[in-house]
Amino acid sequence: MAEKWTSGHSSSILCLNVSKDGLLASGAEGGELTIWNAEGSPLEHAQIHKTDDVTSVVFSPTFPKRLYASHGETISVLDARYLKEPVEHFHVNEEEINCLSVNEIDSFLAAADDSGAIKIIDLESKKLSRCLRRHSNICSSVVFRPQRPQSLISCGMDMKVMMWNLQKARPLCVVNLQEEAADEQSAGQLFNPPLAHCLSVSICGNIFGCGAEDGKIRIFQVVGSKFEQEMAFKGHSLGVSQVFFLPEPYQFITGGNDGKVLLWDISNEVRKLKSPVKSIPRRKTKMSNTKTVDKTNTELTSGSVGFSPKLTIEHGEKVNWISFTDIKGSRRVLVADQSNSISVYPIPES
Repeated sequence: MAEKWTSGHSSSILCLNVSKDGLLASGAEGGELTIWNAEGSPLEHAQIHKTDDVTSVVFSPTFPKRLYASHGETISVLDARYLKEPVEHFHVNEEEINCLSVNEIDSFLAAADDSGAIKIIDLESKKLSRCLRRHSNICSSVVFRPQRPQSLISCGMDMKVMMWNLQKARPLCVVNLQEEAADEQSAGQLFNPPLAHCLSVSICGNIFGCGAEDGKIRIFQVVGSKFEQEMAFKGHSLGVSQVFFLPEPYQFITGGNDGKVLLWDISNEVRKLKSPVKSIPRRKTKMSNTKTVDKTNTELTSGSVGFSPKLTIEHGEKVNWISFTDIKGSRRVLVADQSNSISVYPIPES
């Protein structure tokens, strides 16, 4: 049974983020924003906008009380100790923001929006630094890579995953998930289009996961300025709404529209790669730098021999967001869904 954190919101919770000192921020419909302590008690609550939903929240990695929250086309910078008065606002996006990410030295903030654009804000000058435009549809997720403050990954409803360096306006590498789907269709398999919903990067910075509408979880490896798909497996019967890597390098949690929350461990699969961190064999790329998915990559199915979730949680509701916290040495998964409460599940020790 899940523990429930209540009394923080009156509407559906859309996003979560945990600070380095253990505070939790949650954003909800109707502009609601709440700060919680590790015991699940609301500390601060505010309605930062009357109509726009709070779609993404992220704490500063260097100033744990500083919080960035997106609502509509605006980003508010707040002090988690007093939410009523935002410290400042950024309004550089033209359409609704779906995801925020701040790099680990708190120098750049990325905001992905419905137009497909990713706006990069220089947090020192407090000005727009760069606009990354290559997604042809909604950009649903963006995340900076750990240990690489100028490098970030994005994905979107155009079924593409891209890697960027802030020194360049064009993506360094693009993988088109639609090409894999087209091959499945030609083979007579039924599928949902692999609209890419979410991303998460391992703490090593070189392994990342992408969840898509077809229920698949895809694991990629970065080598230099390129990345390649190494695994793809059916994790959920409906779309994968969330992927979240844990502090352990190759463990992650997924949440889906099927109401399930799954814990995965790909340590053994990563060890099978020729060199998980330094190099992997090069594969052919198109002139456009868009990679064709190699059909020799591992195709795994949830429940297949030797590969299945370490933990299955029957949450029962469509998952909006997943986060993780450690409460007095006990690992916990935090789940936001269509309700106004947060569900907290223990993760057993490995």
